[in-house]
Amino acid sequence: MMKLVSIVGHSGSGKTTLVERLIRELTQRGVRVATIKHAHHQVQLDTPGKDSWRYTQAGAAMSILVTGEGVQLVATEVAERDPQQLAQRFMGEANLVLAEGFSLAPGVKIEVVRRECGKPPRCSIEDGLIAIVTDMDDVYPQLPHFGLEDVKGIVDFILMQAESAAVHPSTGSGRTAGLK
Repeated sequence: MMKLVSIVGHSGSGKTTLVERLIRELTQRGVRVATIKHAHHQVQLDTPGKDSWRYTQAGAAMSILVTGEGVQLVATEVAERDPQQLAQRFMGEANLVLAEGFSLAPGVKIEVVRRECGKPPRCSIEDGLIAIVTDMDDVYPQLPHFGLEDVKGIVDFILMQAESAAVHPSTGSGRTAGLK
């Protein structure tokens, strides 16, 4: 089964920067990584007037635009999807999927909590929280803590969790034993 971890936290906490650094470290270690980003604001997914936009306007549920530089999928279904469903459906070639956001979705999470943001954590252990990336010691002291710059340590932890999930699969309820 595909391994997935969500990187969660408040806006401005450093989630995107952390995910970017994790991708670099993981790919240097030979891991094929895919990402899923949850956006709370409206984004222009296709260019009005172009062929793929016209297909969507005509009623296509999904369109894939293939160029020499890459592939883009535009799906018109707006039903909320959790990152595990999305990863299984569209990212089968990846060894690991990092989802940014999705704090309310099921699955394991690593939260970025920074003193500078001045906000409490978004998630709890019951929400699947397995570690904290922080500059504070008093946030969930029972969980593993990583410094904001400890990318190698975080990657080691993620890979260890992924390996233990393959040996000890999650029960599917409550806190998971490892990455799904």
